[in-house]
This record gives sequence, C-alpha cells and structure tokens, in this order.
Amino acid sequence: MSITPLMPVYPRCEVRPVRGEGCYLIGERGERYLDFAAGIAVNALGHGHPQFTKAIAEQAATLMHVSNLYGSPQGEALAQRIVDNSFADTVFFTNSGVEAIECAIKTARRYHYVNGNPQRHKLITFKNAFHGRSIGAISATDQPKMRDGFEPLLPGFDYVKFNDLEGAIAKIDDETAGFLVETVQGEGGMTAGTVEFIQGLRKACDEHGLLLILDEIQCGYGRTGKMWAYEHYGITPDILTAAKGIGNGFPLGACLATEEAAKGMTFGTHGSTYGGNPLAMAAGQAVLDVMLEPGFFEHVEKMGERLRAGFEQLIPNHDHLFDEIRGKGLMLGIKLKEPAVSRDFVAHLRDNHGLLTVAAGENVFRVLPPLVIEESHIAECIEKLSAGARSYVPPADD
Repeated sequence: MSITPLMPVYPRCEVRPVRGEGCYLIGERGERYLDFAAGIAVNALGHGHPQFTKAIAEQAATLMHVSNLYGSPQGEALAQRIVDNSFADTVFFTNSGVEAIECAIKTARRYHYVNGNPQRHKLITFKNAFHGRSIGAISATDQPKMRDGFEPLLPGFDYVKFNDLEGAIAKIDDETAGFLVETVQGEGGMTAGTVEFIQGLRKACDEHGLLLILDEIQCGYGRTGKMWAYEHYGITPDILTAAKGIGNGFPLGACLATEEAAKGMTFGTHGSTYGGNPLAMAAGQAVLDVMLEPGFFEHVEKMGERLRAGFEQLIPNHDHLFDEIRGKGLMLGIKLKEPAVSRDFVAHLRDNHGLLTVAAGENVFRVLPPLVIEESHIAECIEKLSAGARSYVPPADD
C-alpha cells in the first residue's frame, strides 16, 4: 500500500466538511452536524461570522504579509489591546499554540540567564499535560503516546501529578526555572486546577523567585466564561500562552509576559517569519471586537451553566454510562464509565446523531461549542446526547 498524499498521522473519520454556518458544519453530501467540537475549541465565534469574515477579506485585499524587519502598526495595535485586557506588558505573536509554548520556555530560561542564574533551566510540568507536538512540547509531558519513537527528548523538565501542590513544591531545586501548567487541562481529561493548587503555585513562585507559566491555549480567550481562566483563581501568571480561540480558525497564537519575565527577550533572541502578519492581526482584532462587547462573557457563563445543568439532568437517566461532569464555562467534559470508551462514543454521536464532540484522556469526551451558542443549540445538543446514550452499545471485550 502506498502512502497517502496527506501524511497519514491523523485517524480521519468519514465526516468531510465543506461549509460551516454558525454552529453547524455541512459535509460534502449536504449532511449537517451540530458542531460542539468547534475545531477543538478554536471556532469561538462559530463558522462564517460576518464581522470576522469581513475583516479578513478587507485585510487580505490590503496587505497580507511583510517581514518583521519593518514596523507593524497592525501588530502593535493588537498587542496593546491584549495588554489592556490581561496581566501582560508585552506580547509575541506566533502561528500556533505550540510556537507560543516554545516562546514561553525560551522566555523563562532567558529570564534566569540574564539574572545570572543559567543553571535555572528546568520547568516543573504536570502529568497528562498536553502542550503541543514539537520536540520541546512533548518533552514537557510524560504521555508515552506523544513521546514514543522521538527520543532522545530535551532535558529540563520534571513531572508531577496535576493538582498535587505538595508534590510540585517538593520538586523545586536549584535548577528550577518555574512551573508550566494548564489552568484547566484539556486533552488530559478536562480537569480544572483547584484554587488551592493554582494559588499555591503562584505563592511558591513568589517565594522561590520562579516563573509561573500558564498554558491557556484551550482554556483562555473566553472559553471558561472569563477572558482568561486565571481570573477564576485571583492570581496572575508571569507568562501565558494563548491560541485556538484567539484567531477563530485563522492560524494565530501568542506568548504574553510581564515586563520582568520578558527582560531577557531582546533583539535576536526569538523570531518568526509569519508571526504577527497583518492578516492574522486583522483576525485577532475581529475576535476581540466581538468578545469585548458588553455581555459577551456573561453570555458564555450563562450558556455554560445551562449546558452543565442539562448534563446534570441527563446523567441520572443514563448512570450506567455517564460518571461525572468536568471543566468550566463552555469547556466541559463528561467522564464515561467502563466498558464505554470515549473515542467510540464520540464516533457514535457523530455518525448516528449528527453531534460533534471530542475525545480526551481519562475516558472523557469534550464538549467545546462555539462561544456564541444559544439555548436552542443547547437543547439540540442535549436531545442528541440523550438519544446517543440510549442507542450506544459499548464495544465488546476482546
């Protein structure tokens, strides 16, 4: 068998979307799907949002790309707007989440280097984490499914159980640069950091001169009902990575930092050919134009509460299948009971009931709808999920 023209690294399903309309995807045969996957938390404004598509079209006709050898009025404007709506003093724009992670790792190491502590290069990271698939990012996770076959990986990472504050503090030594942690774990199982855990990491950083790096690539940008997930915890990080919802499907990511944390990131220390190009900046501005309208985050919070309430009503009717609800806002997951398998159940909902969701670790399936959903979409989701639960037959044991 010859290899396919598209490198076969994805187990692609039979759904082949050719068009999107709001909260729906339409396949090449005209079939419609309720999209509660949203490109894995990317399409925050849904598909074909008129304000967003207009901004992209106008910018594409004006100026798409120049190199970073020149001034960037577009980048300066979006960076200032993000600074005004976050903890950060400065922003580096990337094309993806994993590039933002790479920038964050470099920023943390460089900080200690310019402070005269080059030995402080290690980051304490957390089990079941997902930070992307570059060599640096897979080195920061302990998941064999991402690491196998790619060794030797990069040194400089220690792994601790998520939400284990005592274990994290115990790992601090003279080589520690800081913590790299998802405020809410996504791929790993939709587990939110506890208040004690996130606040404790912040306190430990302050006491030991370390940097707190929050990975909010999935849980940031309104997904939890606030602009940033850290706002639920009453703390601020030193460095934060954003992507996914920041561009609503246009390739865009960002590494945010305080002035102090970014003190080592001077001329020549980092770069990107496409990062911060005018077209990406137009996409980022259009997203913020919608998200920063009064009431947007309140709507996300309200829809998240309604969706969770729908799940809570559903679970007792199918307690042989559903175990517990996880997550915050419109970043929710439901853990399944064995012998049910999350990937199998996701395929069942998709193929038999026209509902798109996403599998995650710990036998959880993710529900990540566009942030612009209405109550009618929630009702449709609950109806399809209920029908799917009734008709689902778990795979037989081998």
